[in-house]
Amino acid sequence: MVREYDPNDLPAIVALFERSVHQIACRDYTPAQLAAWAPERPDLDAWARRLSTGGVFVSEREDRLAGFARIDESGELDLLYVDPLLERQGVAAELFDSVAAWSRRNGIVQLTANVSITARPFLERMGFRVLQSQVVEREGVTLENFRMECGILKR
Repeated sequence: MVREYDPNDLPAIVALFERSVHQIACRDYTPAQLAAWAPERPDLDAWARRLSTGGVFVSEREDRLAGFARIDESGELDLLYVDPLLERQGVAAELFDSVAAWSRRNGIVQLTANVSITARPFLERMGFRVLQSQVVEREGVTLENFRMECGILKR
């Protein structure tokens, strides 16, 4: 089930983010890159601010957080993460459907995203295309990702 974010979800979302980055993206990034991307001590105030705007959706399976997604008012898909124990079980697709529906309701005609190596194949299946490869810096560590875009989906 996908529902809208509630501020009470914050601790579970931040914990899921950390698990997802360290247990799924570890296939494509080094330990130093993972630590820079998902630090051991997250800034909960920054997370709360980030999740307080745009369309933020939470997927639940058996009364536990399965994943979450956020899109901003400009059509930037900012966050899309799944619990490692529920990877490849349709959670990301459900969340993406909610993001696409929210986008259509808000008149957004183009979606954009900065996408990890790990997430690229999924977003390509959702209709995104790579605009360019890029190198970003976090905490003094560089990571490769991709700038991608997609016309609004028909799903």
